[in-house]
Amino acid sequence: MKIATGNDLATGDVVWWDGEGWSRHVEEAVDVGDHGAALIAREDAARRVNAAYVIDAEATPQGPRPAHIKDRIRARGPTVRADLNIAPADTAAGSWVI
Repeated sequence: MKIATGNDLATGDVVWWDGEGWSRHVEEAVDVGDHGAALIAREDAARRVNAAYVIDAEATPQGPRPAHIKDRIRARGPTVRADLNIAPADTAAGSWVI
């Protein structure tokens, strides 16, 4: 099975082709088969998605599962706890330079 993924042009969110548009849920992705390249060219030209590409996936009862670990991580979201981030205006963070 082949599925298409990319990033939403407006938000940067990871998105998956669901047969009619782009979804933020990998479980809704559909098999693009041999038509992935044409689909991506059309969607890139329409400026709906950025950096789209076709990946291998396996069908499961819960929906497609990306074959490569990189895309499984992209499908599940950030790998760090959001509460550990330092907000730019956080005065308690101190003044240090990277």
